Formats: sequence, structure tokens, C-alpha cells
Amino acid sequence: MQNNYHPKLGDIRVRPRRLRQYRLRRVLGIPALFSAGYGNVGSSIYYALGIVALVAMGATPIALGAAGILFIFTALTYAEGTAMLPEAGGSASFARHSFGDIGGFIAGWALMLSYIVTISISAFTIPPYLGYFWPFFKDLPVIGTATSMGIILFLMGINIVGVKETSILNVAAAVIDIATQVSLVIIGFVMLFSPVTLFHRIIENWPSVDNLVLGIAMASIAYTGIETMSQMAEETKHPEKSIPRALILMIVAVLVIFAGISLVSLSAMTPQELATDWARDPVAGIAASLPLAIVRNVLSPLIAILAGTILFIATNAGLMGISRLAFSLGSHNLAPAMFSKVHPRFKTPYISLILFSVVAIFILIPGFFTDNVFKNIGTLYAFGSLLAFIMAHASIITLRIKKPDLPRPFKLGLNIKVKSYELPLSAIIGLIATTIIWVIILISQPFSRWIGLIWMAVGLIIYFIFRKKA
Repeated sequence: MQNNYHPKLGDIRVRPRRLRQYRLRRVLGIPALFSAGYGNVGSSIYYALGIVALVAMGATPIALGAAGILFIFTALTYAEGTAMLPEAGGSASFARHSFGDIGGFIAGWALMLSYIVTISISAFTIPPYLGYFWPFFKDLPVIGTATSMGIILFLMGINIVGVKETSILNVAAAVIDIATQVSLVIIGFVMLFSPVTLFHRIIENWPSVDNLVLGIAMASIAYTGIETMSQMAEETKHPEKSIPRALILMIVAVLVIFAGISLVSLSAMTPQELATDWARDPVAGIAASLPLAIVRNVLSPLIAILAGTILFIATNAGLMGISRLAFSLGSHNLAPAMFSKVHPRFKTPYISLILFSVVAIFILIPGFFTDNVFKNIGTLYAFGSLLAFIMAHASIITLRIKKPDLPRPFKLGLNIKVKSYELPLSAIIGLIATTIIWVIILISQPFSRWIGLIWMAVGLIIYFIFRKKA
């Protein structure tokens, strides 16, 4: 491949040394990739169901289904991009190759926000599920929030030791969690599912058009986390094959389980109950609604344990993702070099892990004082991730035009012929839809709008100052 890089003043003495020194180990296969991705995407059903019900009410399954279609398009976009560019960075890497350094930074900085909030919201949701055993975790915000902060600190230490050790935990927990979720869906359909009840609860609690659209936007929270696999490309064995296969496997598993749980949930409880009493632990609400005491007494504690475990994995996956993203940005001179510095013994980006763990803990501080922190964190999560998805779709389309001959081990089908270029229809639809949803959140959610825009503005200031001094 032709090298188009032209060194600038100061680059000669710095960049070659970075490339030799900062290198991650290729130790991950499809099971580790799937479990890390599922830990992030699959875990979101444990809280996204309640967040969506806050606005979509009876149309919660419809909102999740519509967002699921966009999830398929986005996952396929990442499959082509990561197979084509098997390096850490995800959408930031795609955008850098498509739109230059400034595009790569914008996508990366938006994605950093998404990862930070992923860490926070996943850790914040663990205590309510553990409240089955110890009610004070759910009833006392101070204890619950402090516990969440402790979880982040613990995982920060584990990740500094090394990714291989944590991936073993991810695989085991993800397999058990999928089995439990499938069991809950089957038991729920047998014991709770009622088409008549479901129909009435959907129709009688149908939201306004504005809330339905907002509900679909909020439902995108349930499918964020696709980036996790792309961020681990430089630690993956045969990434051009392993990552697309792991992504497709995750698409099937997530959509089937999400569809089943969302339908069972509205048979088990009203939308109002789902959005209030069980907002932070909706899957626990399904288990608590089972009519047979013997089944309920078995599944309720199991759900509490497994939800806590998979959310633990999601917190861990967020830490893995953001540290590898920061590594990529630092390595490509898009952020201060300290982001790409790895530990001399463990070969992990320990400075990034420490820095962003502290930021994630800071986001949880309002949990000591206010009740609406859960929804606010959720909308902020969507702000960053959807902006990253927009950049990913736009990058894949642009690369089809700018670099049509670039090897693509996994290439999207259903292309539109424009002159001599083949443009992927799924990426075009994904770009339009995610842009519309992001604008809706920007307009309708003041917390995520101002925090998100301030985050992006501060990032751009840092970027221009850093590049001017470089």
C-alpha cells in the first residue's frame, strides 16, 4: 500500500519510536470477541427496556424492533470497515482514512463520550439487581452509587493487568447469561405471554407520534456497543475473518433475545410499572411476575446474579474499548502521546484506563443527590454513540469512492451503482436514519444536548491546541 504520509517538523524523532514501542498482543478469537461485544450490547436489555418505556410506553417492543433494524445496518457497516482496516479505533479509524485527521478525531472524541457513559450506566445498574439479596442496594442511592464507583475502580485494576485474563471471564459469563435469558424468554412465553393482554396494553398505552419517534431514538441505547469489537482489532487473531463472524453471531443472538424479552415484559407488567417500579431492573420485574412460586424463586435470584455479572462484563467491555480507542488516537497523533503509552510489563494502555475510569466515576456523582440521573446518562450515551455511527456509515460510503480498490475481505452487498462506484444501500439507509435519530435527541433532550455539545467543543479546542504544538 502506498504511504501518503509527509512528515512535518517534529514528527521524525517521535513517530517511528511510537510505532515500535506501542504494540498490543494478538490473543483474542471469536469467542472472546463475541463475549466482549455481547457484554456491551446484550447487557443493555437489563436497563434499556425501562428507559424506552419511559417515553414509548405501550410501543416499547415496536421501538426496540425499529432500532434493531438500524442495529443490523450498523453492525454490517462495522464488519466491512473493521475487516478492511483491522486496527484499533473503530469509527475513528474509518473516519481518519476517509476524512483525514480532523474527521478521525471527531469520531473518536464522540466515541470516547459513549464509552465513558457505557462504563457509568452499566456499573450504575448493577446494584438494583443485587437489591434482590440486599434491598439497600436498590433503596439507598448513596450505597448503590458508591458500589458502582467501587466496581469501576476494581475493573480498572484488572484491565491494567491484561486483556487476556478478563476475556476468559467474559466468555464464561456471556455463555451462562445467554442461556438464562433464553430460558426466561421460553418460560415467560409459556407462563405469561398473552396476545390479548399484550394487544390491549400496546393499544391502550400507545404514545404520541413525538414520543414514539423519541422512543425509537432512545431504543438505540439498547444496541450500542458494536464498537467494542472494532476497538479490539489489533488484539485479534485473523481480524479480517474473526470480527465479521463475531458481529454476525452477535446480531442473531441480540435480536432474538431482545424481541422475546420485550414482548414478555408487557405481558408481565403494565408499561407504567415497567417505567417506574422496574425501570432500572426490568428483567427482574419479569422474573418477579412469574405465577408459579417455585419457578419465580429459582429465576429471580438467578436473574439478579446473572444481570449483575453481564453488567459487570459491560463495564469491563467499556473500559477495554475506551482504552484501546485512546491508544489508537495517541498512536496516530490525534491526541496526546500519553494516551498511547502502554505498561512496560502488562502491555496495556494503563494511563488511558486510569484517566477515563476517573471520568466515568465523576459522571456518577449526581447519583448521590438526584433521581433522574439514570435517564440523563442514557440520553448522553445515545448522543455519543449515534454520532460515532453517523461517522462510521459516512466513512464506509466515502471509502467506496475514494479507495474503491482497497482490499475488502468482507464487503456489503445490495449496492447502488453510481457512475463506476458501488455504494452500499445498508450504509446509506443507516447514515440517514442515525442522523435523524441523533438530531431528535439533540433537539428534545436538553441534558444530553448541552453536555454533549460542550464535550465536543472542549475536544476540538484540545485537538487544535495539541496539533498546533505538535
